[in-house]
Amino acid sequence: MIGLDFGFGALEAEFWRFLFVMTRIGAALFAAPLFGASAVAPQVRVIVTGALAVFVCCWTQVAAPPAMMSLTGLVMLAGEVVIGLAIGFVMQLAFAAPMIGAEMIGAGMGMAIAASVDPINGAHSAMFGQYFNVVLTVLFFAIGAHLDWISLLVESYRTFPPGAAWLAPDRLHLIDQFAGDMFLAGLSIALPVVVLLLVVHIVTGVIGRSAPALNLFALGLPAGVLAGLAALIASAPLISERLAQVAHTAVAQSAAIMAR
Repeated sequence: MIGLDFGFGALEAEFWRFLFVMTRIGAALFAAPLFGASAVAPQVRVIVTGALAVFVCCWTQVAAPPAMMSLTGLVMLAGEVVIGLAIGFVMQLAFAAPMIGAEMIGAGMGMAIAASVDPINGAHSAMFGQYFNVVLTVLFFAIGAHLDWISLLVESYRTFPPGAAWLAPDRLHLIDQFAGDMFLAGLSIALPVVVLLLVVHIVTGVIGRSAPALNLFALGLPAGVLAGLAALIASAPLISERLAQVAHTAVAQSAAIMAR
């Protein structure tokens, strides 16, 4: 019996290579705060992932495992997922920094219970958390950090081709250290407002001790809200500069965990 060969072997190999390249990119976009948000349709993420995978296949010599469903192929797929999730998780930590500052500011202003559903993440967030998140998103795109991050994701195929050993304790330590740095960044974002609110609370307490007949709840809550809003307006340039530094640091940290 004569077997017919239509010459689709090379095309099939390129198709599996394309799907294999999409694994790392798709995992990174899934874990990233902007591309992986619940407001972004899955079809959009698949289209972006496929477009980036086409460029990676054209620019790099990435080879898919000979047998995708073999033990070696599954291990390589798992490694690609881990690398992609790590790159996206670093960005997730960066976007958590303003949320920490927003929680502290809201608690100081007496608006800890003023939470709403974030349409981006689909979870409850502080009142000022969405504002800081929008500002960080605008700055992230304005300074071109998204282009640097995507370029880093593409270049990671040259630095760590599929099958290369990436997972190591020093890289996990870098991610852990970056999480601590982002916690300090959140504190620094909220520091100017929190200091002014502390002064307002001290003054309110002194007034309450000197005039016990005053209703401190009726006096302190409006004073805290007004002082907090005034502090936010006055410290807006400082907060914007700090958020821009957070965006730059996030991309630099993503590059650090992908460095050999």
